[in-house]
Amino acid sequence: MTMNRLTGKTTYTGWLRATLLLPLALLAACGVNNVVIEGSFPTPNIEPLPMTVAVYYDDALRQFSYIEYSETGQEEYNIESGVSHIALFDAILPAMFSEVLVVNSLEEARSAEVDAVFAPAIEEFQLALPAKTKLDVYEVWIKYNMRLVSADGESIADWVLTSYGKTPTATFRSEEAAINDAAIVALRDLASSFSLSFTQVPEVRDWLTSRGIRT
Repeated sequence: MTMNRLTGKTTYTGWLRATLLLPLALLAACGVNNVVIEGSFPTPNIEPLPMTVAVYYDDALRQFSYIEYSETGQEEYNIESGVSHIALFDAILPAMFSEVLVVNSLEEARSAEVDAVFAPAIEEFQLALPAKTKLDVYEVWIKYNMRLVSADGESIADWVLTSYGKTPTATFRSEEAAINDAAIVALRDLASSFSLSFTQVPEVRDWLTSRGIRT
């Protein structure tokens, strides 16, 4: 397959939306409230590093969903956020590196002339609803595992980042809209912390120094 170069402009492709339709339709029939996270992400105003990086989004990230259960153990919300995670990284990575390629597998990355491969993963997603916390806010926490490897698969850096977002109950008329907003705030929190702290990760900093890149 042909690798795609990122320019910072994200397009929601038809196949991603089509992939969501069947499971969402089945869940809707069971009475589950479906929330597909959607929003926009600003491009950070930073100096890009002079390097070419491949980014690999595995199926777990592309199709990520989270089920929130009611206090009686019933499925209450199905939150689909895979598309928004990809949109986030597609927006910030071109600002961080001089060239970014999207690859469909780690094997494909090895055949490309890249300096490194970035493979993000979601380790944990948490949702707090006002009905359960008795607080007047909707809250979202996301825990990420950030992985940077060489083109031949050797680990360069492996670190964890967490993000947090909240929105007050008075802001929205529906729980679905409030959950979406809290999740987008959490994703924007990640965009800021990831882009600004990337070169401060000790293993990343040492690797850049070994390549003669000053930060």
